[in-house]
Amino acid sequence: MSDTLTHLDANGNAHMVDVSDKEITKRTATARSVVKMLPTTLKKVIEGGLPKGDVLATARIAGIQAAKKTSDLIPLCHPLMLTRVNVDINVLDDQHIEILCTCSLSGKTGVEMEALTGASVAALTLYDMCKAVDKGIVICETALLEKHGGKSGSWSANNG
Repeated sequence: MSDTLTHLDANGNAHMVDVSDKEITKRTATARSVVKMLPTTLKKVIEGGLPKGDVLATARIAGIQAAKKTSDLIPLCHPLMLTRVNVDINVLDDQHIEILCTCSLSGKTGVEMEALTGASVAALTLYDMCKAVDKGIVICETALLEKHGGKSGSWSANNG
């Protein structure tokens, strides 16, 4: 792993990295966000008892849209032609929902930021859809779980 911050030039100025000479490889990344809410709120999410409608479907769609729009939100990200965005939402226990966002493409730069953005916006959407009944919702954790492809190869949070 490099210790160089690639988004800084020799003078320390922020810039978009030139990827024109990089190899096209299949690249995949998975990120996770965890949302904590009251058990009564989670029950309403699962049963569809919230006034704004299908919370989980809306969060899934929001995560997919956000992953596709990452370069519009994060200033130095390259616009990418994603070939896959998958958002899975799992109930972990009576208070926690896990959001997993996986992004893939064949390209010259990775999709870690797209996966992180997708998971984050899906979590924010859960908050937005549930805030009328639970103002204490907490987005507890957002992290990259794994990435594959590119010059640096594979990385997993489980293996550091």
